[in-house]
Amino acid sequence: MTNLDSSASVRALIRQHYPALTPSERKFADALLDNYPAAGLASITIVASNAGVSSPTVARMVKKLGFKGYPEFHKALLGELEAKGVGPTQRRDNWSAEAPETHLLNRFAQAVTTNLQLTFSHIETARFDGATRLLADAERRLYIVGGRITQALGDYAFTHFQAVRPGVTHLTSSSGTWPHYVLDMQPGDTLLIFDIRRYETNLLRLAEMVKQRGVAIVLFTDQWGSPISSLADFTFHCWVEIPSGWDSNVSTMMLLETMIAAVQEERWPEARERYERLDELFDMTHFFRKFT
Repeated sequence: MTNLDSSASVRALIRQHYPALTPSERKFADALLDNYPAAGLASITIVASNAGVSSPTVARMVKKLGFKGYPEFHKALLGELEAKGVGPTQRRDNWSAEAPETHLLNRFAQAVTTNLQLTFSHIETARFDGATRLLADAERRLYIVGGRITQALGDYAFTHFQAVRPGVTHLTSSSGTWPHYVLDMQPGDTLLIFDIRRYETNLLRLAEMVKQRGVAIVLFTDQWGSPISSLADFTFHCWVEIPSGWDSNVSTMMLLETMIAAVQEERWPEARERYERLDELFDMTHFFRKFT
């Protein structure tokens, strides 16, 4: 049995060990990932029956993931479910109770560094490259949206992608206007969406609407996973916990900047031509100061 990585979600452990699972174990793993984590929150008998496998199959799989048994596996899923709904006050209390006697600067630096390492270690290059090609494809119109906090990430993404490629639209922060954008979406278009805990119902409804229209979804979420994960074509989990009542966007921003750079390279030299034309327009408006 492997040693359990306490920093990894059950979803991440399944993906890590998936190649070593038997066909019947993969059947249960697939059922769990399709309805995560709800499909694993009942008794071992019920979850096995729902997945169409035997209880011993479930027991063997959870041990391959590094759990001592099904009760520990079940507890881990419950812990993830509870963490999804934690608000700022509880997050701050959790960190305060466990805070080492070091300066907050050091604790922040350690937490952010760990978040970055975990985020990038869980990204498969094929998935990253697939999302990059999707976002770079100018034949597909690109729509971008964020939530109450992540709207800033959406704005940052729009500013850069709009310079790199044509056909980019930033949805406003008012969800009441979103149906107007959906009205013009075509099959094959792409929606880049940011959703971290506490996940927003309006974003889920938007994702459901665009999915029905054949729009591809690229999702940036946290380590637990927004409900939109079940609808997304590409999902990227970013670790966000820090010694604060708030979650951090550092790892999400780092991944976003990496993807912006990758899309730029995918579209070069077309992107260079857009940059040059954009600079000409800025010169005409005297937007930037000239020092020479």
